Amino acid sequence: MRITQSMLSSNMLKNLSNSYSKLNSSMDQLSTGKKINRPSDDPVIAMKGMGYRTQVTEVDQFKRNTNEVHSWMDNSDAALDKATKALQRMRELAVQASNDTYDEGERQNVKEEVEQLKEHLVDIANTNVNGKYIFNGTDTDTEPVTTNGEGEITYAENAAPIKIEVANGTKLQANVDSTRIFGKDLFDEDIESFLTALETNDQERIKESIDTIDDNIDNVINVRADLGARMNRLELVENRLDEQEIAAKKMMSENEDVDYEKVITELTTQESVHRAALSAGSRIIQPTLIDFLR
Repeated sequence: MRITQSMLSSNMLKNLSNSYSKLNSSMDQLSTGKKINRPSDDPVIAMKGMGYRTQVTEVDQFKRNTNEVHSWMDNSDAALDKATKALQRMRELAVQASNDTYDEGERQNVKEEVEQLKEHLVDIANTNVNGKYIFNGTDTDTEPVTTNGEGEITYAENAAPIKIEVANGTKLQANVDSTRIFGKDLFDEDIESFLTALETNDQERIKESIDTIDDNIDNVINVRADLGARMNRLELVENRLDEQEIAAKKMMSENEDVDYEKVITELTTQESVHRAALSAGSRIIQPTLIDFLR
């Protein structure tokens, strides 16, 4: 086979072009820190990267969901804490008013404070967070407890649970069953009976009110205990999500990120090879016979 000058030149230019391409690839990896810059560079890495990114995005969404659940639970627990204190104060007043040393006038003064505590409990039942009533089940746009100008109370009594997905296949109830706390039994029967006993100066009924108030306090404590159990589980879910996020990002980094030491070494080696190719190429392109015939 006859080797011509044009063949040598063509092969030299082809090899130089390949060398430039390798240099460009190494420079891209070094500047971006990524093994590939387009799916065609390595389809396997690209496909794995899509899977890892989907996993990271999913974990991020679940963490946002846990923040929403935290908001519901934290505000519910704070409101129930205030309700407990209000009921405990009401019990203290009931104990005081049941004492034989209290006269009718003093019991009327107690009645005024109990009425204020009742209104305070209504306000707690209507706790609104970010435009949502947290004690009215799924009907978050409606007040669970409403009063008219004459003091009459109406109740929405929506106990439907609000469940939010905090992990793949795991949903947690964010709200509490407020009908166990802020319902007709509390306002229309127990507190109203206590107010009537104070109004009529009925000492026996006042003593009976102590037991009913205790029952309401127990109801709030039981609901808070259930809420606390779910808050503990939410914390466990958050820890697991943090671990999943770290693992997913680590795998994504190992799949996509370059080893800088390796890339710099390859770039330095390729530069040396390219310089050698240029030097050899300059020797190949020698003067031809035409140059001597001028």
